[in-house]
Amino acid sequence: MSGSGTGPGNAGSAPRSEVRVGVGVRVGVDVGSVRVGVAASDPGGVLAVPVTTLARDKRHNADIEQLVQIVRDRQAVEVVVGLPRQMSGQEGRAVQLVRRYVEVLAERIAPVPVRFVDERLTTVAAHRRMAERGVRSRARRSLVDQEAAVQILQHDLDSRPRGGAPGVAGSAEVPSAEAPSAEAPSQDAR
Repeated sequence: MSGSGTGPGNAGSAPRSEVRVGVGVRVGVDVGSVRVGVAASDPGGVLAVPVTTLARDKRHNADIEQLVQIVRDRQAVEVVVGLPRQMSGQEGRAVQLVRRYVEVLAERIAPVPVRFVDERLTTVAAHRRMAERGVRSRARRSLVDQEAAVQILQHDLDSRPRGGAPGVAGSAEVPSAEAPSAEAPSQDAR
């Protein structure tokens, strides 16, 4: 579902390919049933860093209001939200909850676009990365949502063309066939 977005009253059913987002901070969001992880990029769209974990407030939407404030304070040009599809690609109950959350968020932050990206296994990967860094299990609970938001956003940033402004497709330089790519290892290095 990468590349789909939402606007007021549109819960991501239509692609937002007509929206061209320029240079600026992006906010990544991992919506859970108990907590919401938030990450943000640098203005150049290179690195995602953790921002905070918000406690869900399904009655009063205080978490959404806090997220709206983060988007405004950082002058975000786009919000990237993880869509927790099942491994089969099907959309279960968790996806429906995220879509409802984003519908409210999108209305509050318009005209800033909101885009869904596939987030399968990000929470598992987040737990693994924190364990590798020696973060204790108890501390992980409060940080895992932030780490998942970082992974969602970083994956999105890494999938963008390099060499140009984030959100401007086709601006990356394509290496010529004659010149060896700096990213490809030489035969000797293999």
